[in-house]
Amino acid sequence: MIGLDWPDGFERTPSGERTRTSKFSAGSRQTRKEIGREMDRIDADQWALDEANGSNDEPGVVLRWVRQGRDYAVACDRYGTKKANLRSVYLYVQETRKRNDRPVVTGAGDGFAAAQLPSGDGDDGGTETLAPHEVLGVAPDAPDTVVQAAARSLKKEHHPDAGGDEQRFKRVVSAEEAMLDGGGE
Repeated sequence: MIGLDWPDGFERTPSGERTRTSKFSAGSRQTRKEIGREMDRIDADQWALDEANGSNDEPGVVLRWVRQGRDYAVACDRYGTKKANLRSVYLYVQETRKRNDRPVVTGAGDGFAAAQLPSGDGDDGGTETLAPHEVLGVAPDAPDTVVQAAARSLKKEHHPDAGGDEQRFKRVVSAEEAMLDGGGE
């Protein structure tokens, strides 16, 4: 069983306070596809959905993504089922993206500002929230050759000298080092 990686600083709903709901009719498979489409629409560089697979006791859902060098996360555990929490996360992202499409100016600038994770060190505009294997898009136990190939491709894509994002490039380098030196986590 894999536990849910709940974001630091996000409040959890005590299990006794989780509510039942029947207001969501879409299935989990459909909702996951819709989340993928939303991530494409907001031009997320990468994203990961954490549903604590294998755990029936953990209905919480966390969606993390990186966009323009910034890390974001939204999480929901208000409802007693993964299906309902997953749908709530999807609807939040969809509604926020739609608000961003409006010609309205706010003090925050980006409607996703509330989902942006705080900077851990102050110099990259976001805290690395994805595990090294997620940054590289490989399995946690991927062989070194697979890790190196994925890293090589991503470094080429994000190299600053080729017009790529320097922070993203640094994340790839760090993830590769962590996977090759530390076994993936």
